[in-house]
Amino acid sequence: MTKLPRFSFAFLHPRYWLSWAGIAALWLIMLLPYPLLFRIGYGLGRLAMRLLPRRVEIARRNLELCFPEMKKAERESLLQRNFESVGMGVIETGMAWFWPAWRVRKCFTVTGYEHMEKARAQGKGVVLVGMHFLTLELGARIFGMLNPGIGVYRPNNNALLDWLQTRGRLRSNKTMLDRHDLKGMIRSLKQNEILWYAPDHDYGKTNSVFVPFFAVPDAATTAGSYMLVKSANPAVIPFVPRRRANGTGYELIILEDISEALQGGDKEAVATQMNKAIEQAVRMAPEQYMWLHRRFKTRPEGVPDRYARQKQAATRGDILSASEFSDRSGVQH
Repeated sequence: MTKLPRFSFAFLHPRYWLSWAGIAALWLIMLLPYPLLFRIGYGLGRLAMRLLPRRVEIARRNLELCFPEMKKAERESLLQRNFESVGMGVIETGMAWFWPAWRVRKCFTVTGYEHMEKARAQGKGVVLVGMHFLTLELGARIFGMLNPGIGVYRPNNNALLDWLQTRGRLRSNKTMLDRHDLKGMIRSLKQNEILWYAPDHDYGKTNSVFVPFFAVPDAATTAGSYMLVKSANPAVIPFVPRRRANGTGYELIILEDISEALQGGDKEAVATQMNKAIEQAVRMAPEQYMWLHRRFKTRPEGVPDRYARQKQAATRGDILSASEFSDRSGVQH
């Protein structure tokens, strides 16, 4: 069973003071009006593009692998917009954790909610496919305000941030489950709960299968989706928390239930169908997806390292690694 973190007086130790300073700064920034936050976020993203050369190269490589049909200039434009979204991801994390509900409600609209209503009317659990968009923290907060559910997450390596992110997420959701707590996930679905689950990162060869993802024919993809579908027969609904380009807020897009396409398939078939659904969602806002993660680091025997040239950039002094960014955003690994 997942044991959620609680506040500890140990967090007052000097080793956490720098973390507290960052938390306080983010809280203060969140008091600003959204149009100004929008500008700050995009500015942070442009700065990150200068300070994180290794992450830029990884994102560039991911775009090359996934969109080989794009002209180089188009991919470079997408890369720049993606890093602007990286900066906004920091701001949106603060919005999700610190904004009161009335302020969040003012900034979003919802489309496709009828798909969730239909799934709930069937009286069974729902796997809410929450992909690693840079808007994921705010998207989870928004969705929880509509339908509180249970999140699947990777505990943060920093105990203070682990407590803070859990506290922030529980502002509009019921509880959290460690990503290794498969029994807890299945039990929740059998109790007709909504389970936020992100199957779109590379978690290594263990419990993964190699299936297509965009233009990569053999991407390592978790088989966890297969276990959830086989064991609990839930509705499976992808959703996209999309930021509007003009800085006027967000649109929560709820897509159709894909569970019928997953039924009866083996691990490879289920993972392939899940990846197709993820691709569809990512194409709705490709500049807002987390491309700075090494999505294709695990490869079949005999396939060369897809990021070999990025390793040479590792000594150039990145301030923030992709895993650290994911930890601060609270996403799975």
